[in-house]
Amino acid sequence: MISDHQDRREPARGISRSVLLRAGLGTALGVLVVALISFAVFWHWAFHDLPDLPEANSALWDVRREPAVTILDRQGRVLTVRGPRYGQAVTLDELPDHVPQAFIAIEDQRFYEHDGVDQQGTLRALAVNLRAGEIEQGGSTLTMQLIKNLILSPDRTVRRKVQEMRLALALERRLSKQEILELYLNRVYLGEQAYGIEAASQRYFDKPASELTLQQAALLAALPKAPSRLAPTANLDAAQARAQDVLQAMLEQGFIDEMTYLTAVSTPAEPIAGSELVADPAIFGHAYDAAVAEVTALLGEEELAPDLIVRTTIDADLQRAAHAAIMETINGAGADRTASQAALVSMTPEGAIRALVGGTDYTESQFNRAVQAERQPGSAFKPIVFAAALEAGYEPSSAFEDAPVDIDGWTPENFGGGYRGRVTIADALKRSINTVAVQVGAAIGTGPIVDMAERLGIDTPLAGHPSITLGAEEVTLKELTGAFLVFANDGVRRAPYLVEDVRTSRGSVLYQHDLTERSTALSQDTARAMSTMLQAVVRDGTGTRAQLGARPVAGKTGTSQNSRDAWFVGYTADFATGVWVGNDDDTAMANVTGGSLPATIWRDFMSEAEDGLPVTALNAPPPRRRSESEERLAAFYSELSSRFDALIEDPSGN
Repeated sequence: MISDHQDRREPARGISRSVLLRAGLGTALGVLVVALISFAVFWHWAFHDLPDLPEANSALWDVRREPAVTILDRQGRVLTVRGPRYGQAVTLDELPDHVPQAFIAIEDQRFYEHDGVDQQGTLRALAVNLRAGEIEQGGSTLTMQLIKNLILSPDRTVRRKVQEMRLALALERRLSKQEILELYLNRVYLGEQAYGIEAASQRYFDKPASELTLQQAALLAALPKAPSRLAPTANLDAAQARAQDVLQAMLEQGFIDEMTYLTAVSTPAEPIAGSELVADPAIFGHAYDAAVAEVTALLGEEELAPDLIVRTTIDADLQRAAHAAIMETINGAGADRTASQAALVSMTPEGAIRALVGGTDYTESQFNRAVQAERQPGSAFKPIVFAAALEAGYEPSSAFEDAPVDIDGWTPENFGGGYRGRVTIADALKRSINTVAVQVGAAIGTGPIVDMAERLGIDTPLAGHPSITLGAEEVTLKELTGAFLVFANDGVRRAPYLVEDVRTSRGSVLYQHDLTERSTALSQDTARAMSTMLQAVVRDGTGTRAQLGARPVAGKTGTSQNSRDAWFVGYTADFATGVWVGNDDDTAMANVTGGSLPATIWRDFMSEAEDGLPVTALNAPPPRRRSESEERLAAFYSELSSRFDALIEDPSGN
């Protein structure tokens, strides 16, 4: 029998369980809500501004690249880098095994085992940091480092670390381990403005990454931890100590054996002295600017990639020789004759510019006197005048009277005064006789002369004034040298150029110079006739100082009024080279002519440029040398002709 007391207790016990159940459910629900809210708050805090990975995997190679242009010479040697240095992309197959192994051993030993986040490494780093009371290890995987470098800011915070982890997991789902490692090695910053293993190898060791030794690979793998502090150019001892840690890690990971380790640590790598390949800007600066300007003209501003590798036609050795020839003359005889500036451009028969010096020192003046300065060429323009005359039907043997002339009140005189009487066009060019050039211009008209200049490659607009026959219209040194190249090339014009090809660091070709580009500017007969006459200028005319021994040379001197500009432009079978000397403020020099300082610079440079090359004849035959009796007979007939003409004009003899 159940007592009343018991009956009264049963409902109470049932109510207590129900209340407890509801309370438990309420508490659990409350905890869940708090957890969800906390998670939502954490998620918003951690990821509300999380950047997205680029949609295309290929875009990862270009993300966060600063604009950079690497300038190479014709042999592929780095001359300079404008902006950060990004090496040409390399694949794992192109690298020795010890290169990626060195980075894995010191930066991410479990790279092939984790999914982008190494939990073991993170816990180990946490324990080390707690013991140290400060952050000593970050626990970052290579994938997380890649995310930090390409996507996130460099802040060392918990929030940024969480973002690294999430994006690293996402990246590992998109790319293979090999793709991630290749991307890392090509984008990791290794100090001295070098991004990627190729750029750093060239920067520190003057070699491609495919040739890195074990010691050199270890030294580079030491740098990501602190690329500025550990840069071997600034702190070699610290860099080598860290490299030894890399080798120790490689030994422990089984990448190298004990003997290899001992050998490597006993012969640590050092950066090669002078391995910074950026050439002296005082010597190369004008060529750099001209090359970048040419690339911009070729591709357009909107087509320029974030990083470009531009292989130029410049020969670094010839560029230095050109600058040395200029400086020796300007600092020597030029100083005595108030000549303060000079420029030189030299090109091959194909138009490839091997040397371009725009002034004595680029660091003092960036104005490029080889391509930007428009100056009066003086008599260096006469070959264009006489080429137009030959096209008009005249011959090198056509004779004119070297005597005073008057063209609508303009009465030009010969340099130094005096007249020679009856002379041929060939002699007039050789002796640089002004009166004959003026008469030729008057006979054929200035229109054909302007047309000839344009066909030969003079792009600067020219006015058809009579004084154009004496080089009073301004041109650039590059233009005039290119015009002379047409004479050397049998009348074929090849435009001078500086850029061989343009690529991105990943090897995509954006531009390749077309060697087939050419045009016929004048007939072969006319070109060869001019070339023969220009050889006489150097053989025994105004350009004798430009002689190169037995090597055939053709060229022409030029001097503007009051020696404000002095030129020598000439060519061999191998190079066409032009030299200008003057002052930026257009002040007169002290009796400087084209046959003096410019011809001296030309000869000194060309002696270096031709060193070791076989002596090769020009396309045109050399001028025939007159015998002594022929010279006397020619002088007699010239005098007789002059007297006869005078008698015709004034029979009375007054």
